[in-house]
Amino acid sequence: MAKRAGSADLPLHSGHVPKWLADRMTRLGGVVSEAVVHHYGRDELLRRLAHPFWFQSFGAVMGMDWHSSGITTSVIGALKRGLTPLSKELGIHVCGGRGKHSRQTPHELITIGERVGFDGAALANASRLVAKVDSAAIQDGFDLYLHGFIVTDDGKWAVVQQGMNDGRRQARRYHWLSEDLESFVDEPHTAIDGIGQGTIVNLTDRRAEASRRAQIELLGSLGPDGIARKFLALEEREPETAPVSSPQLLLPHLVMPEHHDVRPKDVVLRRLHGTLAAAADRGPADFPDLLLTPGVGPRTVQALAMVAEVVHGTPCRFSDPARFSFAHGGKDRHPYPVPVRVYDETIRVLKSAVQKAKLGQQEELFALKRLDDQARALERHATGPDVEEHIGRERASSHSYGGRSIFGDEPPPGTV
Repeated sequence: MAKRAGSADLPLHSGHVPKWLADRMTRLGGVVSEAVVHHYGRDELLRRLAHPFWFQSFGAVMGMDWHSSGITTSVIGALKRGLTPLSKELGIHVCGGRGKHSRQTPHELITIGERVGFDGAALANASRLVAKVDSAAIQDGFDLYLHGFIVTDDGKWAVVQQGMNDGRRQARRYHWLSEDLESFVDEPHTAIDGIGQGTIVNLTDRRAEASRRAQIELLGSLGPDGIARKFLALEEREPETAPVSSPQLLLPHLVMPEHHDVRPKDVVLRRLHGTLAAAADRGPADFPDLLLTPGVGPRTVQALAMVAEVVHGTPCRFSDPARFSFAHGGKDRHPYPVPVRVYDETIRVLKSAVQKAKLGQQEELFALKRLDDQARALERHATGPDVEEHIGRERASSHSYGGRSIFGDEPPPGTV
C-alpha cells in the first residue's frame, strides 16, 4: 500500500454507538483483521490501518456513520475489544483510545512489552512523541482527543489519532506507520486527514528543518522573554509585501461531506454494479451449502462481497467509502437501517471461513477472494439500479432483514 495515502474532511458528530451494533462491530472488526493477517500478514494490517481511505471504508462496512469522525473512535474501540482476546495468537495489540484511555497508552505498551519481549519503554516514548508532534509541531487548529497505538510482537506499529475543532465542527485524523520511518520530525506521517483550514504551521515538513534549527538557536540565545519582545516589535512594524509561501505538498484529498444521506455523487456506480452482479453470479457457485441455510440468500452474499473487498482491495478501491455502507447500512438509518440478520450471517460465514483456514481448509476463505475478483471483472460491463433506486429497495426490504437503527426496529412496509 502507498505510504502517503491522502486526506479527508471529517464532520464532527456526537452520539454513541448502541450496544447491539458495538458488539457486532467488535466481532466483524476482529474477524476481518484475522482474514487480512491470514492472507497478507500482520504488517499489511498495520499498513491498511495507516491508510485513511481504507480506514474510513472499514468503519463504513461495519455499519457506522459512513462519513463522520465517529468512525475513528468506533473502529479503534472495536479493534481493541475484538483483537485483545486474539493478541497471543495474532501477535497484534491495540492500545489507547479516546480521552483517558489515550493517556494509558504508554503504560499499556510497557506492560505488553514485558509480556511479549519488545522494548515497551521505547515504544511508550514513541507514543508520547507522536502525540506531541501532532499537538504541537502541527499547528492546524485541532486539539487531539484520541490516540490509538497498534503494535505487533516484533515492535512494528501504526498510530491513528484524531483532533477536533469545535468552532468549525470538524475533526482531523492523523495516521502514522513505523515501517520505513527514519525521523519523527521530518515528514513522518502516512497522511493527515482533514479539510484545508488556510495556512497550517507544519514543522514536520522536510522544508522546515532550517526553521526548527533556528527556533532552537533563538530560544538558546534570547530565551522566552527575548523572543516575546522580538515578536511584539515585529507586530508593530508597518506591513510589507507578504513573502511568497511555499505550498504544502499536496496529497489526494477525500472530502467527507456534511450530509448524512448517501447520494449518487458519493458512490462509484460501476463498482457497486460489479458487487451486485458478482453476488448474483458467484453466490450460487461459491456458496451452495450456505444458500441452502434458512434465512441466508443473495443479500448476505452481497454483504460478503463488500467485506471481501475490504480484505483484498488495493488502495484505489477505497476512494468512495460511502459504497461500503451498502454492506450493512448505518446506525443512523443512512443509507438504510442495519440489516441485523444479514450482519449476523456475514460474521458467521466469515468466522467459519477463517476458523477452517486455520485448520488448513482454505476453500471457504478463497471463495470470498474469488467473489472479490469477480466483482472487479464484472464492473467493466455490469448494469444495475442507480444509487437512489438501490437505497429505496433496501429500505423497502429492511424489515425482512431485521432492520434496526438508533431509532429502533424497522417496522413492516405500510405501517407508521
